[in-house]
Amino acid sequence: MMAKCSVCGKKTTFGRNRPWSKKATNRTFKPNLQKISVYENGRKVQKLMCTRCIRTMVKTA
Repeated sequence: MMAKCSVCGKKTTFGRNRPWSKKATNRTFKPNLQKISVYENGRKVQKLMCTRCIRTMVKTA
């Protein structure tokens, strides 16, 4: 399974490390994904969601 939020679509992004010497090296920014169980249409479904979406879902429920 790809590291991607099933609600907002947030996924791994890429950037550069910039230390004091200004030597740029590649790095990745990974979203904080959690596997949770959600009720959808009366059925319990496991989803991979980022923590921001989980917080929003709890607030609206």
